[in-house]
Amino acid sequence: MNSSEKKESGIYLYGIIRNAETKTFDVPAIGKENEQVYTISYKDISAVVSKSALMRYEARRLYLVAHQLVLEAVMREYTVLPIRFSTISSTSDESKITRMLEHEYAVFCRLLERLEGKKELGLKVLTREDTIYNHILNTYDDIRTLKKDLINKDPKKTQGQLRKIGEMVAAALSKEKELLKKSMLDLLTPLAEEVKINENFGERMLLNASFLVRKNDETKFDAAVASLDLQFGNLALFKYTGTLPPYNFVNLIIRIH
Repeated sequence: MNSSEKKESGIYLYGIIRNAETKTFDVPAIGKENEQVYTISYKDISAVVSKSALMRYEARRLYLVAHQLVLEAVMREYTVLPIRFSTISSTSDESKITRMLEHEYAVFCRLLERLEGKKELGLKVLTREDTIYNHILNTYDDIRTLKKDLINKDPKKTQGQLRKIGEMVAAALSKEKELLKKSMLDLLTPLAEEVKINENFGERMLLNASFLVRKNDETKFDAAVASLDLQFGNLALFKYTGTLPPYNFVNLIIRIH
């Protein structure tokens, strides 16, 4: 490779693993599927990498999925510290990756030890709009009574009362969502090593959480989620995902020049 080629290519980094030997992974690399995904090692840790053009990968599905598939392939064998999407060294010189591993060795070892034998599980819970409102009417006598009183009245003459009902329903919905969220977290939190409550998006979402769970406790955690679905499934929709790269508990931002 001549000097001009070196300037135009770099090394894409996916994550850090506990591994002392050069290893390849049978998974397409980001950007160019014919590039090999392999490791660069220092002592007993390695960076999982592939050769890449010097570019910033846009957060498009094509590239995000490629990055994710590499991590999933690595996770079948190793605990992985995921590196932020589109992290690329400014050179194809592998010795710079080695020096980075040497410089951050103690940090990486500490993080790997913290995550060893654990996995990230994700849970998103959304309210079922039709049944949650029926639940509110059945639970809150004052709302039900007021609404019943207005059934046969002229809407033009009851706008203030209708507005009041809307405010009461909104307050009750907020309260019920918090109660549901608390019930879920009270059951799941003791089964996890760490919990990260993420920001909700959309009015229907009542819980968006990530759990760092020991692999030995995964079956218990699965059963707990199933029991919540059985108990609250008429009011909420559960979206449960497992074996995720632990981005919510460690997301390395690395700069290599």
